[in-house]
Amino acid sequence: MFFKLVLRNGSRSRKENGLFFASLLVSIVAFYIILSLSHQDVMLFLKKMESDAVDKLLLVIPAFYGLTLCILFFLIYYASKFQLERRRHEFGVYLMMGMCRSRLFGMLLAEDLSTSLAALLIGLPVAVLLSEMISLITARVVGLGIIGHQVSFSFQAVLWTAGGFLLIKLAAFLVLSGRIARQEIGSLLVDTPEGTKRQLPAAVYALAFSAGVLCLGNAYYRAITGIAWISIKKMAFTLTLGVAGTLLLFFGLRFVMNLFAGSGKMHGKLSVFNFRQIQETVIRRSSTLAVSSLLILAALCCFGAGAAIACYYGQSETRVLDYTFKEDENSIDIRDALIRNHLDSRFSHLIEIRQGHIRTTEDYDHALEMDSVMDALEQLPQSEGRENLRNNFAYMSYPALISLSGYNELLSAAGLSCLELQKNEAAVYMDQDIVTDEMTGIMNQVLETKPAVQLDGQDFYLKGRVQTTSIVTDRAITLSFALILTDEVFDWFTQGDYSVYLSGILNPSVTEHTSLLNAISQVNEELDEAGISYESYLQNMGRQLFYVVAASYITIYLAVIFLIIANTIIGVQFLMGQQKSGKRYRTLVRLGATYETLCRSAGKQINWYFGIPTAVAVISSLFGVRALFTVLLSSDLRGKTAELLWISAAMILLLAVIEWIYMAAVKKSSSRYLLTLLEPEREE
Repeated sequence: MFFKLVLRNGSRSRKENGLFFASLLVSIVAFYIILSLSHQDVMLFLKKMESDAVDKLLLVIPAFYGLTLCILFFLIYYASKFQLERRRHEFGVYLMMGMCRSRLFGMLLAEDLSTSLAALLIGLPVAVLLSEMISLITARVVGLGIIGHQVSFSFQAVLWTAGGFLLIKLAAFLVLSGRIARQEIGSLLVDTPEGTKRQLPAAVYALAFSAGVLCLGNAYYRAITGIAWISIKKMAFTLTLGVAGTLLLFFGLRFVMNLFAGSGKMHGKLSVFNFRQIQETVIRRSSTLAVSSLLILAALCCFGAGAAIACYYGQSETRVLDYTFKEDENSIDIRDALIRNHLDSRFSHLIEIRQGHIRTTEDYDHALEMDSVMDALEQLPQSEGRENLRNNFAYMSYPALISLSGYNELLSAAGLSCLELQKNEAAVYMDQDIVTDEMTGIMNQVLETKPAVQLDGQDFYLKGRVQTTSIVTDRAITLSFALILTDEVFDWFTQGDYSVYLSGILNPSVTEHTSLLNAISQVNEELDEAGISYESYLQNMGRQLFYVVAASYITIYLAVIFLIIANTIIGVQFLMGQQKSGKRYRTLVRLGATYETLCRSAGKQINWYFGIPTAVAVISSLFGVRALFTVLLSSDLRGKTAELLWISAAMILLLAVIEWIYMAAVKKSSSRYLLTLLEPEREE
């Protein structure tokens, strides 16, 4: 009988508190995914390419895990407190019927344990499946294709997930059960209404609201302009302003609501009752709403910024070359070495690109004169990109040179149109990892005028558009600015003193029956055995994939945790407040209010109760994401801030949909509670 009661109560608790149970499932999934990160095949691949960065990333995981456990403890505590508060009358009846307190404690412990085990039995398989899916999707994002994937099950991650989850559940239960056990039967059988808070003068709330707006405005300004990122002290001050501003804003909201209440513009059934309920909630729980808003803000910023950066790195660079070999006077002849080791058939193209500098003069400070380019830039509207170009060109007196024939061969392999240059013409090359899209667009406007430059005293006209197709696979050489010249002119200026980069493209037959990752890895091993130095696309791929993993896994993990905590706190607090004001709803029922009217009334209250902190968080997130971009983005990405902000806005919209789902779940729980109020009230 005892176990049947435990199972029945546990099942009923999960149904009545589906929002909380779903939050526990998501927490378990998040725990496992982050703890099993080191065992996923994507991370195993990254350890070969970016071992130092990956090791540092994995060292941070335990800190995130510990911090999350502490935060989730309070979530479980408040949610479990709500569940026990709803059952106070039931516990009092058990004690009146002769159940001893130790047996009541055992029953509650068994119910809690059954709920925890049910959450683990459902959550862990889902977590393992999602972990594998995320690993494959992450690899796909950067072009790995279908890799030789093996299911990676981390038993250690399962133990830490189950152990940490059960530990915080047990700790929260022991604290709460102790409070229940100390209460007398009479106090359990009678609902205790919530007390009222002492009201302060309206001027105090108006001042708090104004101070909150000023603090938030100052924090937004310091974050966007980058002042907050100058030092730790300035960052701490900015965060203090933001947190204090949010707390003051919510504390002062009662002034705004009082103004609205006095306007007399409320119409409709129970509109005054709804507003007074919301007003009372804000007055009593302004700090809770403020903290929840800050948590939602953190979730929006993490998810928006992380997803945007991960999306950009996933599609930021087009693969053209697979390998780069550098030839100089001390190295072996690469072509002969490849033929000797029967590796030449591995490549469909071997493109020889020559790069050098001006050797016809020793006046390195005046080898290139770009007065016409500077004048053309001066005529364009002022912008950050224009100023960056002007600053760069002010010191561009000794440019790199690239031979035309090799670069045209590269363009042909990439499926692009080849350049056509005369002896007195040159094309501009700028590495896409250094210049932004804005700078490239501005330079293209300058090139439309076909400006003249002087190269060692000779006039050359810049032609065409800026060329950004990389001449090497990864980072063998990075050129912020170079001139592409015809072979004859290139030979004259370099005087035979130049570097040769032999870049290879894999033969399609090599990747026909395997993934790109496996194909390049296999060729890498063969090149290592032959003693040939190289740079492969795997290095580029590994770096991009690390950015994707670091941005997506960590930020999305934090976003999920923050969002769960914030929404569960808001939902639980509302349902607790609704239960405390149950007598008001019973009075409305006696006055003739129907069940549908009560549900609509509660739904409007929920919309406002969730909407106020969410709206403040969304507004703050527009500045918060922009502030994160200021510190997280590299110099070459800062020019793409507008594109990334659009991606972030889409992610924030997605989280708004999740907010709607939470609100729907709370409305369902609220409607279920309101239905119980229609039953005849028992008097003990």
